[in-house]
Amino acid sequence: MTPNLPRQNRLTAESSPYLLQHADNPVAWQPWGDEAFETARRCDVPVFLSIGYSTCHWCHVMAHESFEDEAIAGLLNDHFVCIKVDREERPDIDTVYMRFCQALTGSGGWPLTIVMTPDKKPFFAATYIPPQSGGGRQGMVEVIPRIAKAWQQHRDDILQSTQQIMDAVTQAQEQPDKPHSNIDIHLTERAFEGLRESYDRNNGGFGHAPKFPTPHTVLFLLRYWKRTRSTEALTMATDTLSAMHRGGIYDHVGFGFHRYSTDPFWLLPHFEKMLYDQALLLWAYVEGYQATGNKEFAATAREIATFVLRDLKSAEGGFYSAFDADSEGGEGAFYQWKHAELEALLDPQELLLAKELCGVRAEGNVHDEASGHATGTNVIHQGESLAAYAQRSELSVQEVRSQFENLRRKLFDARALRTPPGRDEKILTDWNALMFGALALAGRALGEENFITEAQRAADWILDTLYRPDTGLLHRYCKGHAGITAHIDDYSFMIWGLIELYQANSKEHYLLRAIELQELLNTHFSDEQSGAFFSTHAQTDDLPLRPLEIYDGALPSGNSVSMLNLLHLGSLTGNSAYDELASQIIAAFSSQIQRMPNAFCLLMCALEFETGPRATITITGKNGAPDTLELQRTLNKLFLPDAIAVFHADGQISPELAKHMLDIGTNYPAGKKAAAHVCRNNICLPPAFTAADLETILSS
Repeated sequence: MTPNLPRQNRLTAESSPYLLQHADNPVAWQPWGDEAFETARRCDVPVFLSIGYSTCHWCHVMAHESFEDEAIAGLLNDHFVCIKVDREERPDIDTVYMRFCQALTGSGGWPLTIVMTPDKKPFFAATYIPPQSGGGRQGMVEVIPRIAKAWQQHRDDILQSTQQIMDAVTQAQEQPDKPHSNIDIHLTERAFEGLRESYDRNNGGFGHAPKFPTPHTVLFLLRYWKRTRSTEALTMATDTLSAMHRGGIYDHVGFGFHRYSTDPFWLLPHFEKMLYDQALLLWAYVEGYQATGNKEFAATAREIATFVLRDLKSAEGGFYSAFDADSEGGEGAFYQWKHAELEALLDPQELLLAKELCGVRAEGNVHDEASGHATGTNVIHQGESLAAYAQRSELSVQEVRSQFENLRRKLFDARALRTPPGRDEKILTDWNALMFGALALAGRALGEENFITEAQRAADWILDTLYRPDTGLLHRYCKGHAGITAHIDDYSFMIWGLIELYQANSKEHYLLRAIELQELLNTHFSDEQSGAFFSTHAQTDDLPLRPLEIYDGALPSGNSVSMLNLLHLGSLTGNSAYDELASQIIAAFSSQIQRMPNAFCLLMCALEFETGPRATITITGKNGAPDTLELQRTLNKLFLPDAIAVFHADGQISPELAKHMLDIGTNYPAGKKAAAHVCRNNICLPPAFTAADLETILSS
C-alpha cells in the first residue's frame, strides 16, 4: 500500500451519466486531468484507466463484479491512481488508448482497461476482466498484484516496453502523404468490388455475426448505382435496408434501431439504442426512398424520426444520447415477450400473425449463444415483407398492415407498463448535428414540415448553447453544464447538418454558420503538412499523440465528412479553395485508402461527388407560391447525390452571404414565374419553369 494515494471517489462532481454511475464505487476514481497524473508521479505509481460508456452492457458487468467489490477496490486503491473516462465525452482519449490496446492485444472493445505510467505511456491493456481467474482468463484479483509487483521489481523493463509500444503506435499512425499524391481513379470501383466480396446474399448486410448496420456503406452503394447504373449495387443497398428493417435489430413495437445483431440474420440484437445510429439510418432510408420510391423505406424513415422525437428529445432543445441495453429483468428484457404474455394480449388472428409473420414460438425464438437452447422469450420481427405474407395468406396488404398495427399498439401499451431501460441524458454536439441534419433531409424528401421544424429547433439550441464564435464549439451538455473542447466530429457533423438545414428551409444564417465553422476547423485542426484534419483542437494537449483519422467505422470519420462538406461549400459558393482543401484530405490518406477503399465508404461518397458531373440547382420565385412549391417538391423527391439545391426568394441573397460567393452569380433575375436554374460543372443551362422540364434537365 502506497501512502498518500487517493482514497476518495471524486466523480460526484462530474456531469457524465457514465461517470456518475461509478460515483458510489469504493474505487477511488478520479476524473481525467492534470491532478490525477501529478498524484501518480508524486506517489510513483501507475495509472489504472477504465474507459466505457453509460449504455455499455459489459461495462455494467465489470462494474458490478469488480468496481463495486470492496476487496478488488482495495487492491486498486492500494496500487494505482484510478481514472474513469466516458468515451462519448472524450472520444479522443478513447481513440488513442484503443490504438494501444489493439497494438498490445490484437483486439479492442469496451470496457477498455489500460495501465500506464504517470506520463501516460501504457504498458498493459485489456477489455473486460473478470473478478476471478477462470476459463483461460486471469481475473482482477490476480492481475492487479502481478502488475503492481512488476512495477516495483521490473521498472526498467516496463519503461522500455512502453517506449516500444509508443513507437509502434506512432508509426501505425502513418505519416500523411504529401498533398497532391496520386489518387487511383478506380477507387470507387475497387470499393464496390470489396463490398461485393463481403456481401451476405442470403441475409443482406456485410460480413458475419456480429452484424452492424452500415448506413454509410448503403449511402455509397446508392451513389455508385446512380453513376454506373449497376443494378447489383442497388440490390445490395436496398436488400440490406429491407433486411435490417424486417429483423429484430429494428424495434417493431416502439420503433428505432438497436446497436447491432448478434447473429447473421438480424434477429437477436444487442439492445442498446444510440442516437447516432438513428441519424445515420434515417439518412440511409430517406435516400433509399428517393432512389427507388419504395414506400416501406419512407415509412421506416418516419418511424425512426417518430422514435427520436418521442423518446430522445430533451426539454432543453437537443437530443439525448442513448438508451441502455439493460433494464429490469436483464439485458433486452424490456423488448422481449413470453408466449403466455402474447396469448393474453392479442386476439386469435393477431396471435396467428405473430406466429406466422413474426416467428413467435411457445419455446421462444431467442436462443442462448452458448448452449443454443431456446430461452423462452421472443423478439418481434418480420420474417418477410407484409406484401409477401399477404399473398401467402390470401389477405390484402391493407388487412395485414391493419392487423400488424393493432398488434404493435397493444404491445406498445403493455410494454409501457414495464420499467424502461436507462436513458443517457447527455447531449453531444456531433450526434445532435447528425440527427438534425438527417431530420432536415427527411423533412424535405418526405414532405414532413415538422421534421424540419424540429431540426431547426435543435440546431438553434446547439448554436445558442454550445457555440461561441470567438472560441468555437463545445462537445457536451449535461445537467445544465456545457463543456469539453469540441473535436473534429463536432465541427464536421455540424457543418454537414447546417448545410442540410439550409437546403431544407433556405435560411441563410445556417449556411453562414457552416462557413464560419469551416473556417474555425481550418484554423485549429488542420495538419499544415498534409492539409487533412487532426481529431483534436490545437489547444488540446493532454494526450501522448494527436490522432489523425480517416477510417469510417460506426461513425464516419470527421475527415470523410469534411471532404464532403468542403465540396458542398464549393458548389454553394463557387469558391474553388474549398475544392482544393477537399482534394488534400483524400490525398493525405491515399496510401491507406488504396489498400482497402471499402473501409472508407463515406469518403467514397465524397469522391463520387468530386469526380461526378455535380450540379448546383437554384430555385427562384415567390416563397410559398404554387409554382415555386411545384419545383421544390419535384427537386426534393429526386435522388440527387451529385447536386446541391437551394431556394432564393425573388432570386436575391443577402449582402452578408454574397461576400462568400466568389465565382458564381449572386442574384438571378426575378421573373413572374418560379424557375429552376441548373448549373453543372460550371455551365449554366436555360432555366426550367415546370416540374417536367426540371426532371428532363436533371435526367440528361
